[in-house]
Amino acid sequence: MAGSWRVLLAILLFAVGLHYWPLTQAPAREASTPWGADYFPNTPLVNQDGQQVHFFDDLIKDKVVAINFIFTGCSDSCPVETARLRQVQKILGDRVGKDIFLYSISIDPYNDTPATLKRYAEKFGIGPGWTLLTGEPDDIEQLRRRLGLYIEGLENGRSKDHNLSLIIGNQATGRWMKASPFESPYILADRLGNSLHNWKQASAMANDYAQAPDIRPPSSGEQIFRTRCSSCHSVGSNERGIGPDLLGVTRQRDARWLTRWLKEPDQMLAENDPLAHLLYEQYNRLAMPNMRLGDEEVAALLSYLDEETTRIQAPLADRGKP
Repeated sequence: MAGSWRVLLAILLFAVGLHYWPLTQAPAREASTPWGADYFPNTPLVNQDGQQVHFFDDLIKDKVVAINFIFTGCSDSCPVETARLRQVQKILGDRVGKDIFLYSISIDPYNDTPATLKRYAEKFGIGPGWTLLTGEPDDIEQLRRRLGLYIEGLENGRSKDHNLSLIIGNQATGRWMKASPFESPYILADRLGNSLHNWKQASAMANDYAQAPDIRPPSSGEQIFRTRCSSCHSVGSNERGIGPDLLGVTRQRDARWLTRWLKEPDQMLAENDPLAHLLYEQYNRLAMPNMRLGDEEVAALLSYLDEETTRIQAPLADRGKP
């Protein structure tokens, strides 16, 4: 895919951690005054149900929101981004649609009709309070520029490479941040559910770093799993996810097949590989995204999955001993 290295670069930069910074600076004003209709465009958009809405008046005014830009034909970053936000939605529960709202806006409005967006939402199990939107190309580009999510020199109308940042904010307080959609869903949920609601209130708990537990640093394979895989897959969970649980996968699948599947799943599906096609049908016809993993990354990921399988299964085996 043309420009795919830019998408990979963006993902790798985000993988190192969650970063927040303000949107494009607004004119100086009172600190307590929120950014309002004079800053945000009231862009007309259409949701997945075919209803027309306006960006400021209907979507963000007086709300805590998360906003990202995707397109349903994306085969790499967008499915992972959507799956990660689905985790965030599950953590926040019924607060989504009440005091927190999620919006995914298409950058490919020619192909992403309301009906297409609705099918996409159904595939991912997107629940109430998360709205998918489309609109006129020029209007969407203007909105992205105003939100600081348009990359000059990269987005030229031919390539679908785009800024992968997620915008989260509270319009009523004027607190806005850019964040990585690939970070821990618990961190993103905490920002949306707590920090953005109470960001001016100091914590009542003292920070006692002497009592903080030591945390084992993740291996490179675990870091890859956390940032690239965990939005769709688990290891040792009984709950069905977007993709299959990966406990024991290194012992159940041929190593050569598994290595190629991690490197080029799109090509294997295009070739009608029997197992790849079976997984595609079993998991709601959602294609495994190509994450552009190299040989070293694949080896590290498989090593982690094998070690995690041993760690989880060993206690179970010990229980069965006399």
